[in-house]
Amino acid sequence: TGDVVRAGEPLMRVWIQSSDVLVHEADYIGSLASHSDKQAALAASLLRQYGVPQSELDAMAKSGAPTRTITVAAPMNGTVIEKPIMEGMHFNAGDPLFQTTDISHLWVLADVSQRDLAAVKPGQGATITFRDDPSASFTGEVLFVYPAFDPQTRTVRVRIAVTNRNGQLRIGQYADVRIAAPVSDKPVLAIPISAVMDDGTREIAFVAEPGGVFAPRTLTLGGRSEESGMVEVQAGLAPGDKVVTDGNFLIDAESNLQSALQAMAPEPGK
Repeated sequence: TGDVVRAGEPLMRVWIQSSDVLVHEADYIGSLASHSDKQAALAASLLRQYGVPQSELDAMAKSGAPTRTITVAAPMNGTVIEKPIMEGMHFNAGDPLFQTTDISHLWVLADVSQRDLAAVKPGQGATITFRDDPSASFTGEVLFVYPAFDPQTRTVRVRIAVTNRNGQLRIGQYADVRIAAPVSDKPVLAIPISAVMDDGTREIAFVAEPGGVFAPRTLTLGGRSEESGMVEVQAGLAPGDKVVTDGNFLIDAESNLQSALQAMAPEPGK
């Protein structure tokens, strides 16, 4: 396996033991001899289904004799990735003998979350990187957005075409994908992703108010850009609000502590 083959290049030569193939060969030769073109075409079609190449059909038509061996050739350019056969082994129709594929161009299948899906369109560029080797990156193009959600992950699969330069990409390899999808086609209000806290039921940001007070605001978020580190805010903030980008957890912990102390304090007059 791993050998590069060209279309038409011989892969193996096999001995024919099947009586069915031999019968079809005799029918093919007899039909040619009797000028029964329709019957000869039918027999030739059946022989092709058994893997008999056109070169062997031409040789039988010229010699008028059936063949007991045929050469199986590669149907396309590619790399042999599986070869379950061994010399001298027997096989039946339908048994896999070679598996070849063209690995110079591959598809990357990316799972895109539901909230980001609306921005993804065919024709957009994509960058493929690997966590074990961040320096290796490939560029591709979005070909197709699948029509169904994964019911468990609530993601949609996106097909990306990529050129496999120098054969560096491996089939089944995991990668991170960034798609060059615009967050919006008009100006939007955006804040750093680091300013957003998710408590499991809502997404909030702390806003600086007069007197050194930080107040939490519940947010409705839109698209986000991992590359720029920004996320769209559809509701919950206004232009000019100053949000906390560092230390959110400390502010949240302090606010929870103050709430707890107030709840424990005795009421006036008691």
